Parts: sequence; C-alpha cells; structure tokens
Amino acid sequence: MAPGDPREAVEAILGPGGALARALPAYEHREDQLKLAREVAVALFDRSYLVAEAGTGTGKTLAYLLPAALSGRKVILSTATKALQEQIWLRDLPLVAGACGVEVRAAYLKGRANYWCLLRGERFAAAPTFATREEAALWPSLLAWARRTTAGDRAEVDLPDQYAAWREVSATGETCLGRECERYDECFVTQARARAAEADLVLVNHHLFFADLAMRTSRAGVEVLPSYEAVIFDEAHALADVAGDYFGLSVSSWRIEELARDAERAAGDRPDLAALLRARTAELTRAGERFFAPLSAAVRGRPADGWGRGGRGRRGPSAEPDVRAALSEELLAPLSAEQGALDEALEEVRGMLADAEAPPLLAIARRAAELRVELKAVTAMAEPSRVYFAEARGRGLFLRAVPVEVGEELAERLYGFLDTAVFTSATLAAQGSFGYFRDQVGLAGREVAELRLAGPFDYRRQAALVVPAGMPEPASPAFPAAAARAVEELCAITGGRAFVLCTSLRMMRALRDLSSGLPYPLLLQGELPKHRLLAEFRREPSVLFATQSFWEGVDVPGEALSLVIIDKLPFAPPGDPVLAARLRALEAEGRDGFSELSVPQAALALRQGFGRLIRTRTDRGIVAVLDPRLTGRGYGRAFLATLPPAPLYRSLDEVRVWWEEGAS
Repeated sequence: MAPGDPREAVEAILGPGGALARALPAYEHREDQLKLAREVAVALFDRSYLVAEAGTGTGKTLAYLLPAALSGRKVILSTATKALQEQIWLRDLPLVAGACGVEVRAAYLKGRANYWCLLRGERFAAAPTFATREEAALWPSLLAWARRTTAGDRAEVDLPDQYAAWREVSATGETCLGRECERYDECFVTQARARAAEADLVLVNHHLFFADLAMRTSRAGVEVLPSYEAVIFDEAHALADVAGDYFGLSVSSWRIEELARDAERAAGDRPDLAALLRARTAELTRAGERFFAPLSAAVRGRPADGWGRGGRGRRGPSAEPDVRAALSEELLAPLSAEQGALDEALEEVRGMLADAEAPPLLAIARRAAELRVELKAVTAMAEPSRVYFAEARGRGLFLRAVPVEVGEELAERLYGFLDTAVFTSATLAAQGSFGYFRDQVGLAGREVAELRLAGPFDYRRQAALVVPAGMPEPASPAFPAAAARAVEELCAITGGRAFVLCTSLRMMRALRDLSSGLPYPLLLQGELPKHRLLAEFRREPSVLFATQSFWEGVDVPGEALSLVIIDKLPFAPPGDPVLAARLRALEAEGRDGFSELSVPQAALALRQGFGRLIRTRTDRGIVAVLDPRLTGRGYGRAFLATLPPAPLYRSLDEVRVWWEEGAS
C-alpha cells in the first residue's frame, strides 16, 4: 500500500492482531469484513461510488462505519429500518469509539413523527381524548415521561405500535409550524437537528433521507438534514421503493380527516371562530367520505356501504390486505361531482383562515391549499413519466403518483451533486450481477466500483434447500391443502421451530387454519406486536405464520429457527399498476420486462426470505420452497443462481436424512 493509503488505517484496526483484536480477546478476524472496509475507505478517499454485496455475517456495519469515522468528511449513514439505526447507535458506534479508539462526533436523527411535540403535546394534555380505555390508561406514564425526557424520542417509552394518541402529540411535515412555533428553540426536533449539524456522522433512515432530498430539490431552502459530503446506504436493496414514494404525490382520506380535526383544535382558543370553523370542517369531512368511500369500494371490489371511518384503525390479523388499482378516467369520472365538492370544501377552509394572524391557523390554510393542488394533480393524470394509482390500505385510501423511472430521478436529484456514495446490502446481486440493482437506482452507465463478498457461512454444510416434488402450482385450488400437508411433514422433521413465510395475507391465514393440528404453538403475524411474536417464538418450539414484514430484517439465531417454509415465488401481483407501468416502459425500449424486472425482483425477494435461516456459523436448517416453478420452469434457474449455494433436494425423505445426519 502506498503512503497515506486510506486502507492502512482500517487495516491497523480490523486486520489480524489489530486494535480491535487487542481490545476484544474474543474477537474473531473476518477477512471479508476487512476487504469491505478497505473498499469503503477508498471510495471515501477517492470520492467515488461503490456497490458492495456483503453476505450475512460479514460484519458490514463496522466495515463501513469505521472508514466513515476515519474519513474526516461529513457522512450520512442511511439505513432501511429503525431497528438497524438503534443497533448502530447503541452497539456499533460505542465499539468504534471504545474498542477501536476512534474519536467520532455522531448524531442520530429521525423524522418529526418520532418526537414529542411540545406545542401539540401541551394542547392535547389540556383536553385529552382516546380511542380506547387501554390508550387512556397509558397516558399518565406517557405524560410523566414527556416531562422528564431530554430527547423526546418515542423509542425511550414503551408504547404499543398502534398507540393512536401519539399522532396527537407528535408533529408531521404538515403540522409542524417550524420557526413560527412559540416553542421552536426548545423543540426536540430543533435540538436534534442542531446536534446533526455539528456531527461528522449523521445516522438516519431511508425515509428521512429521501423526504429531505425531495424537499431540497423541489423547494429552495427547505431541508431537514444538514449539508453532507458523502452517503453510505445500508440495506440499499430498499432504495428504489422508498425513493419512489417521496418523489411522487400522495393524497389520502387520512389527510382530509386529520386536516379537519387539526383545524378544530387550532381554533380551540377562539370561540368566535371555532363554531364557524366547525361547520366548515364537518362539511369537509362529509365531502371527503363521499369522494373516497365509493372510490375505496371500487378499488376493493365491494359495495360502497362497507366504508367505515376511523382513520388508522388497528391493523390486526383480520385487517384487509392492501390493494392497488390503476387510476383511470372510468374510475374517476363517476365521482367528478364529489371531487368538486371536496375541492370546494377545502377552499372554504382555506379561505376562512387565509388572513388569520395565528401561525397554527395559517398552517391549516396552507395545508388545505396544498391538498387542493395535489388532488387536482393526481386525478388529472397528466404526466406520462408518472404512474397514477389508488391504494386501499387498512381503512384509508391513497391516491398516488410515483415516477415510472425512479433511477432517472435519483440521477437528477442526487448523483449530480454527490461525488461519494456507497451502496451495500446482503442482497443486491441477481444471478451474480448488479445489473438489476444499478438499473433500479440509476447507476447504469455510471462509473461504479463493485464488490461481492459471500460472507463467512458454509451454506453447503449449514443449509439445505428442498422443493418437494408433486406439489400443485400455486394457482391450483389444490395448492393450500397440499402446502399445509407439506408444512406438517416439514415441521415434524425439525420439531417445529419454523417460519412459514407467505406472499399474501390470504395464504397466511389459510395455511394457519389448515395447520391447526400441529403440536406446537401457532403464532400469526398481527396477533401481537412483532417484538412480542419473536419473543414467544424464541421461548419454545413454535411455528410462526407471517407475510412481508418477516421476510427481511428479522434475526433469530440458533436452534429456535431451524426451518423456513416459503409458499411460492414472490412475484409482484400481476395487476400491480407500478410494476405494469415499468414493464411497459421496458417493452417500449424493446427489452424483456419479465426477465429484466419481474424475475430479478422476485429472485432477490426470495433470497431475503432464505436469509432468515442462517444467522451464525453454527446455525443449521432447512429452507423449503413449495412452488414447483422453482425447478419446473426455465426462469427457475435465475432464482437458484441468486440463492446461496445450498444442496437442493426434491423429496422430504431426502431432506429428512440430511437433517438427521447432521444432528448425529
């Protein structure tokens, strides 16, 4: 290495006999971790781009965190999940500062909705109302915490995921008054951003990063994050989906309901105005229902009288699945009068408050005006570069417009001014190539260094893949019963200790019901909060039936998880309007959308599900894919080439022998 080579510093810490090994007697050197750290250091030093796939167990967090801390540059570290954010903040950063001996100024920044809002909290506390008695019972402890906290971060207090009152005491981009707020200087968000401005490393999640990027590239002078010189994206496989959400428009029934509720509260100390405004917000609420209710019914394919208010109601196992449908003239034309009435109701609220002097009332007027503009833009469907669709999610309906080509937006909004970026994840390469990922995030044609590291696990010894012969295809009416029999036989091999990962809520419930005779505790996603489900799963041999949220970001090392059963290849629904628009765009270029988009997208999703199984070098287990297309169709080879190199079996008897031989 040449003098001053940035790899020297990471070598001295992560290399054999380095500072980390000396500080931690039990530390085990990982050559792949050192390779990744070297390349991240080079990217930061040379001001270049790097795409790096690092298999589970590589230790990639430390491999990018350490070079970032040593770089002397202002670096944003962006992750997909709050769980990884918290792990980095509570475990990995102290390791860098302590055992590695690297001084680092770091800050941890979340979106506004994660922080207690002093103004909204004070107003809610004056006259609190709750959706349930259980929520009311938690209020005294929440209020006591709010009075003593120095950070205002919801993560400090143990609240149910669906604690509805939190929305009333936190802020969003729409409800925050910014510098107009009388509590601005003491605000927890203000203070968190001040710490971020002083830090060298700022830890955020993808949602906050792209919310900031969308604002700073569409509204001059409006930004959330401090200026930065480099970005490291962990869990980069999620970038395209998250970026697309923030580069588009979204108007929802929830936004209408929240505007009406917030307007009434904002006028609470103005009796002269409150009564007049209450009449306007009541009409706004009715107009919203008259427009969104039949639209939601059409999207879900059911009578309009099935509509029920209640905003973000609790999403349990009986909740309806999310449904998307393309927006069209045929869908919207019958509701033109209702949309006109909604537009008029929004204008009435805006007009009543447009000349108000109080910042909270002016904010309501601004929100009403923005909703009018965005509703017109989404329903006009005038931009051919966007895909327009309706999404029924729980009790809410969203009208959305997202870019067809997210990569083009990223190239224009981000790469043009950013000279250093690192993209890393355990799942980026499909069939050994980064081509799909680079296309999705706008890196095709750009000079980018690439690195693939398999990680420390011996999948040929630790894992077995079984695709049971004789299974009907997933579209067959016979599939659920056959899949349930396979679940029963597979669980008998491992003694339960299984995740059954399904591609739909319908199949999850069907397999759970058909497996009721299994002699193990049966857990169902949605019956308990995710962390409690995992705690129950670890407590005794169990079978957990789940969908998308358990396909990634879930870590159950050891014998507690010995079997992962996947119902079918996770292709996106064929009627998904976003996928359909992107397939059409590829076909317009003379390309094969199925092989270039649908297959690699599904293959990487399958690999995420497979990745739940082996989490340490001592783990051992079985992955079963119940979809015969994996071995019976030509495109199945692309899936197999993307999965880790575990031995493939076609019968349960064969995999039972493999399991028993390893256990002896």
